[in-house]
Amino acid sequence: MRRVCFILRVRPDRLAEYRERHAAVWPDMLRALRDAGWHDYSLFLHDDGLLVGHFRTEDLAASLAAMERTGVNARWQAEMAPFFEGLDGRRPDEGFTVLPEIFNLEAQLEALDD
Repeated sequence: MRRVCFILRVRPDRLAEYRERHAAVWPDMLRALRDAGWHDYSLFLHDDGLLVGHFRTEDLAASLAAMERTGVNARWQAEMAPFFEGLDGRRPDEGFTVLPEIFNLEAQLEALDD
């Protein structure tokens, strides 16, 4: 299963509200993410607005496509877009930057055992 890490930047004047919105995400959105193959999904937010997301998925493109087919995702993305900087008209789920994984403890330990 692939681990995906991504970043976005939340507007400094919207940090408190962004945190509040994620304290109780819509149940339909939570179920859609689960059903689309997003596992162990977490968001981390720094006080300067740096948002780091992490999740695991069998297939990133398929998971994104599955979310694209849901009505709840379109509504959620429209509501969340004003919270972010630098999207240039894209939705948040289209504007995040995926970071390449450069170290994985388990993978390296497993290689030692081989």
